[in-house]
Amino acid sequence: MPLLLLFLAVSVFAYLWIARRNSTLTRNCRWRLDRRVAPDAWRCVACGATARGAEPRDCLREER
Repeated sequence: MPLLLLFLAVSVFAYLWIARRNSTLTRNCRWRLDRRVAPDAWRCVACGATARGAEPRDCLREER
């Protein structure tokens, strides 16, 4: 029984760590595909940053 609880705790910790590691988007950034500009153009509706290629995972907002 103690081994089962230890395995469960390690599994939950590993899941939370992997989920956090793969998601680096900030809460304010919401990327939308803007096909009016180009087929691979992305625009953040929160800060107005733009990017080309794959969907960005980080905030690209310029420091003010």
